[in-house]
Amino acid sequence: MSVSISSLASSLSSLSFSSQISQKPNTLSFSRSKSPSLSLSPHSNSNKQPLTLRVTATVASPEATSTDLKKLVKSRLPGGFAAQPVHGTGRRKCAIARVVLQEGTGKVIINYRDAKEYLQGNPLWLQYVKVPLVTLGYESSYDVFVKAHGGGLSGQAQAISLGVARALLKVSQNHRIPLKRQGLLTRDSRVVERKKVGLKKARKAPQFSKR
Repeated sequence: MSVSISSLASSLSSLSFSSQISQKPNTLSFSRSKSPSLSLSPHSNSNKQPLTLRVTATVASPEATSTDLKKLVKSRLPGGFAAQPVHGTGRRKCAIARVVLQEGTGKVIINYRDAKEYLQGNPLWLQYVKVPLVTLGYESSYDVFVKAHGGGLSGQAQAISLGVARALLKVSQNHRIPLKRQGLLTRDSRVVERKKVGLKKARKAPQFSKR
């Protein structure tokens, strides 16, 4: 059976698509307004079958997840972070983290985002956040809500660790001994040393040439 290229081209050119985006499920659908016939042979004009085409794609929206987490945090923390009874502030380098603890299942939300997503899945940074809770065996007993700014992700993770440890002291003063034994209540005061005049960095000097 011979296929007519001209008939195929004319049939495909007559196809028209209309794009339609629905608001609720973020679904992208394409539907054809006409139903032309596609003939495979120029002699078989009587056997015409309608062609139906429909494509549906679901688009995941990350903004919806962050919006849901923001609503969750605001519903769990009425009045903001400072109005909560169990809170603590941690600092490291240029980073500042305000931490609130509430009884829960072990969720960690940083700046209205999941901790694993915010800290880019780095196991060391995630360990910094959970070390005070793991030390006392509370890793699945408290939800941690954090508002952090300044510095980088490493400094923010260590600031969160200090903030969680200080918040645990407000739960009970008996937590001071095990936390202090692990060095979790000590503020790390190390910062980058400033550059000196005549040097390349804080202490690195240019190469010496005798002649």
